[in-house]
Amino acid sequence: MEYVCEEHLKLLLSKEWLVKIDSEKSVSYLLKFYASAVDMSCCILITDTRNVWGEALTSKQIARRWRDCNPKHSPEFPNIEEEDKWRTAILEVLSASHTLGAIMDLNFGIVDSHYADFSFELGNDEFRWRWDTYPLGAKAAADVLSRQLIMPLISVTHLAFSSADPVSELSEADLEKAVDKVGRTARRTVDTHVKHAVSRPRVATTLRRMTAVFNYLPDPPSISLDVVKPDLSLPTIQLKSRASTKSPRSSDLQTSVLAVNKGPAVDSMETVGSQPTPEIIPSEAISSRPADEDSVTEDEDEDRPAVLAAKGQIEDVVGGPSRSAVTSPSGSPTRAVSSQRLRQSGPGRARTPEQTSSQGVPSIDSPSSPPAKRTKRTVESSSSSGDEDSEAERRRHVARIKSTSTRGAKQPLKRGGRRF
Repeated sequence: MEYVCEEHLKLLLSKEWLVKIDSEKSVSYLLKFYASAVDMSCCILITDTRNVWGEALTSKQIARRWRDCNPKHSPEFPNIEEEDKWRTAILEVLSASHTLGAIMDLNFGIVDSHYADFSFELGNDEFRWRWDTYPLGAKAAADVLSRQLIMPLISVTHLAFSSADPVSELSEADLEKAVDKVGRTARRTVDTHVKHAVSRPRVATTLRRMTAVFNYLPDPPSISLDVVKPDLSLPTIQLKSRASTKSPRSSDLQTSVLAVNKGPAVDSMETVGSQPTPEIIPSEAISSRPADEDSVTEDEDEDRPAVLAAKGQIEDVVGGPSRSAVTSPSGSPTRAVSSQRLRQSGPGRARTPEQTSSQGVPSIDSPSSPPAKRTKRTVESSSSSGDEDSEAERRRHVARIKSTSTRGAKQPLKRGGRRF
C-alpha cells in the first residue's frame, strides 16, 4: 500500500464518481478509480462527503492482494513473463469492475481490518477484492471535495438552470458543447462564474428549499423567481443640543434649595391654626459669635441675608436644637421660647395679639405689630458660658445655617483686633 499523492489526485480528475451504498448503516459512498497498464498500478478515492480516504497499489501489491482475496484463482507461474501477463489480466478485471456499468452489480460491504482505517470489499460470484484505505489530510480532503465535487456540481447546476433547452433533452454532442462552453468560462473567472451560478434567484432559492427539505425542516422556504431589493438607507437620528439639556446637578441643587427654604416655613404656617401660636424671635436677635463693644459689626448685621434669620426663626419655632440670646425692642436680653413652654400653653389655648405684644415679642398672627428694628448685636459676657447656648453651640449653629443657604453675599472673614 502506498500513500495517495498529488500525482494520483491529478490522474483521478478525469474519472467519474461511482456510488455504493452500505445497506447496514444506510450510508452512501462516492468513489473514483484509476488504473495504469504502463506501470501496472492503480489507486482509489472514496468519500462520504465528510471524510476522504484513499489507497494506491503497485504491481506487486496488486498480485499479493488478489492472491489473499482469491486463493482458488491464484496459480503459480514458472516464469516472470507469464506472471506479468496474469497481473495485467487482473488489473483489467479491476478496471472493468470500477465502472458505471459494473459497479452496481458488485456487492459492497465494510469489513474490519487491523491495518487499515477504512476497509471495504467489492465482489460477485467470480471474484472478491478488498481495499485498505487510510484518511487523507484535512487540507488534501478539502481540496479534493472542492475541485472534484463541489465546483463541478455548481457549474452543472448553472448549466441546468440557464440553458434554454432542458439538459435532459439535449443530445450527447450538444450537451458536450454546452458543458465545454460553461467550463471554459468558469475556469477563466471562477469568482464571477460562482456568483452568476448561485446568485440567481431560481438557483439560490431552489438550493435553499432543497437544503431545508433534506435536513427535515418543518416549514421549508418557498422558491422565488424575482429579487426584492430592500431599502438600505440609514435612519435619521436627531441629536439633542447641549443648551436644551439641563445639568442634573444644577436641577437637583435648585430642588434642594427650594425644599430647604419653603418646606419648613409652610409646615410651620400650617401648624399655627391648630396649635398654640409660638413666639417669633426677631431676625436681628441671632448672634453669630461674641464680639467686643468696640468692634464694628453693624455693617455685617445689615448685610447678613434675611434667609439666615428666617431659618433661625423656623428652628426656634419648631423646637430646634439651638437657642440664641436675643434682645427685645427695649434693649433687655431675652431667651428663645423652648418647646416645653409651647407644650405648657395647651393645645386649645391660642395666644391673642395682646398677649404676644405684652411679652415684648411680635406675633405672627398680629398684623398690627410693628416691624422689628435692627439693633446692635449684644455682647455676651464670659459669665454666660455655662448656659445652654455656649459659644461652640452657636458657632456650629451658624456654620449649619451658612452651609444650607445659597442666596445672599458671602461675608468676608473678620481679621484684626480691637479698634482703639
